[in-house]
Amino acid sequence: MIQVTHLKKTYSNGLEVLRDVNATIQKGEVISIIGPSGTGKSTFLRCLNLLERPSGGSIVVDGQDLMSSKTNVPHLRQKMGMVFQNFNLFNHMSIMDNLCIGPVKLLGKSRKEAEQRAIELLEMVGLAEKAKAMPSQLSGGQKQRIAIARCLSMEPEIILFDEPTSALDPTMVSEVLGVIRSLAQQGMTMVIVTHEMRFARDVSTRIFYMDQGIVYEEGTPEEIFEHPQKERTRVFINRIRDYCYSIHSPKYDLYQLQAGMMQFCQRYFLSQPVQFRVQLLTEEVLQLVPLDKGEVDLALRYSEKNETVSLELLMPVGIVSVLKDKSRQPDELSMSIVEGLCSAMTEVVEDYPEGPRVRVQFELAKI
Repeated sequence: MIQVTHLKKTYSNGLEVLRDVNATIQKGEVISIIGPSGTGKSTFLRCLNLLERPSGGSIVVDGQDLMSSKTNVPHLRQKMGMVFQNFNLFNHMSIMDNLCIGPVKLLGKSRKEAEQRAIELLEMVGLAEKAKAMPSQLSGGQKQRIAIARCLSMEPEIILFDEPTSALDPTMVSEVLGVIRSLAQQGMTMVIVTHEMRFARDVSTRIFYMDQGIVYEEGTPEEIFEHPQKERTRVFINRIRDYCYSIHSPKYDLYQLQAGMMQFCQRYFLSQPVQFRVQLLTEEVLQLVPLDKGEVDLALRYSEKNETVSLELLMPVGIVSVLKDKSRQPDELSMSIVEGLCSAMTEVVEDYPEGPRVRVQFELAKI
């Protein structure tokens, strides 16, 4: 239904928001777009109906190139309704007038036909009794449900949702998500930019994880939320916070490292016993690593989702294995302490732009 190829968007100030977006959306699919703020999710959505003019690439909707000068863009836009963060209702019109103005002026329906359909849609979103009300008399959740009903009044084939719950009080989020779930069950094709991870997982046929101006990883909800293949996806899904420190020589500043780690632990309310064990683990792990063989990048990571704490080392391949090479005869006391503190230890070689590096991970056992 939608084919996006090498889509780019660069603003006049040189800011590149979309670098190279490629995506295919089939009829009846529900695509949730997730990712950190500022990675181009909303810009991508707005490019799909030319609210933002792309700088390059192509968007083909039902076989029609949206970027072609021969394409009737207003007609094509009628196939793609959009629901915004801030409702965008006409505040000087009643709810009924908000739902009727588009079908009457753009679809050529009679006022009677438009009102009949409006009543059906208001019943569908649970707000039939608000037909004569003004937008100012509604709560945020009610306004967003009206915005969805108004979008549906134009009989779209695709609906684009730009963070439909971001402007709502948490108590109102569920009523809006309930309406979107209902549309998904009816087979409506939808593309949803959202920060509601549980909702995205429940309602979507596929997930796009956007980062660095591209669709960084895509897959089914199970693939993205349970088995992400890429590091940035994994960090985002698990809401991993980290503190990083680079060690350039054996004469590194241990006190600076420990102070940074303690500040990190306190920022995320890790308990005193956890702080002590983090400090002890770091000291003993660094006893096992030859710090004169090249730069060692250390990261303390905390997963809010799993409530786990881990220590990771990223080292040149030339550094002898910390865990696997028994010929090194590492400090037995340090190794015993590390093994006692950890629930798991792993070591792998990974490819990076600057070449292969060894990643060693120590997962702190839960108390």
